[in-house]
Amino acid sequence: MSYFLPARILAAQSFSIIPTMSSPSERERLAGSMRSIARQLFLHALAEATVDHAFERHVHCERGVLRLCDDLYDLHSYSRVFVVSVGKAAHTMLRALRNQVGESLEGVVVNSEQPDSQFHGFRYFFGGHPVPNSESIRAADAILKSLTSLGSSSLVIFLLSGGGSSMLVKPLDDHISLPDLIETYHVLVLSGAPIADINAIRKHLSSSKGGRLAQAAHPAQQVSLLISDVPDTTPDALASGPTMPDSTTVEDCYAIAAKHGLMSQFPVSVRELFEHRALEETPGSEDPVFLRSRWWTILSSRNAVNIAAEEAKQLGFTVEIDNGCDDWDYQRAADYLVDRVRDLRKKSARACLLSGGEATVKVVRGGTGGRNQQLALAIATRISGENITALSAGTDGIDGNSRAAGAIADGTTLLRAHAAGLDPQAALTGFDAYPFFNALGDILETGPTGNNLRDLRILLSY
Repeated sequence: MSYFLPARILAAQSFSIIPTMSSPSERERLAGSMRSIARQLFLHALAEATVDHAFERHVHCERGVLRLCDDLYDLHSYSRVFVVSVGKAAHTMLRALRNQVGESLEGVVVNSEQPDSQFHGFRYFFGGHPVPNSESIRAADAILKSLTSLGSSSLVIFLLSGGGSSMLVKPLDDHISLPDLIETYHVLVLSGAPIADINAIRKHLSSSKGGRLAQAAHPAQQVSLLISDVPDTTPDALASGPTMPDSTTVEDCYAIAAKHGLMSQFPVSVRELFEHRALEETPGSEDPVFLRSRWWTILSSRNAVNIAAEEAKQLGFTVEIDNGCDDWDYQRAADYLVDRVRDLRKKSARACLLSGGEATVKVVRGGTGGRNQQLALAIATRISGENITALSAGTDGIDGNSRAAGAIADGTTLLRAHAAGLDPQAALTGFDAYPFFNALGDILETGPTGNNLRDLRILLSY
């Protein structure tokens, strides 16, 4: 169900005049139409790849029997059913679960945005993102205390989504203060390291990550539903894997810190743990705490990409999906995506390249923007004068420290920028893409979506 203007209507208006452009004004008019189509493709994917739709497909409750994907749970057989919902989609996921199960549930909700209303029976905490705050620690304390009180006759339903790593935090070492945690998270977020590497370190500093919530809830029956913003190959990186066996080790953490030069940037309390090699291992796949645990990914980046692909095909595009540049540096990713859409253009005059995942950006100076706007600007510098449009945006509606979800660039971006007195290179090197794209009217702004399926890149060639 989409409340956005269907992209195929815009496409019909645009493609009827696709012949060779004979003037700059005709080129700009068509480029503007293609920017609108790219925007609508993104919004259509956002409207269809929703938490509510995922729960409608994978969750059903009738006469007290709850079906979660392939598993059945007789809720009447448990002495207590406790729900822990964490991440950017925490409230949305709980609402969808309550729509199936009813109002009898209880538990804890941890997200970063305050919802319009709160559900009865649930304690709400508003943890920080992208760095923790005092609520992040209070939330972890409350959840760990509740989980340790449960017995083998209890059922715990974990609802996990992206952003949970910073919203739910309790350091293993009491010497690590909240300011130290904030500084450590700043170092990790700005390091340019892939999310799985960042979360490997987060796991080994925390008593609520890397399977340690499952450890606290043992011996209760446990099931986790995941709205994933991490690569499909590393599901335990989602929210730093609080309920799953950890596939990373302390040795991985030491290697990651060395690779990205993090040691000297960490605060003293954290640096000493690395220097003394004093990190503690997290529970792995053989640990008995997971004997009564199940995990199901019910929504991921793949869903958003596939929905956009089907819509693009309806518009008459030749479509390819290529996630090969996931977790690459944004400059390298820009080169790769532009080369791929140029290759695709050789096969079809109407080409659409779709790519899910995230680019990495090592920020060395402070501007306003995010990885999607930085990637879009890098692409703009590579396609000037070409009939290519590129959109990069986050499905959570949040890109870095800006108000935008992302931005749109095309072959006219640099020309329009120069006419407006903007300096693309200064914006790129200053990590200040938001003011640049905002001045051009090419910012994509949705507000927080209550969902988080990684980023979506849409490149159109025409």
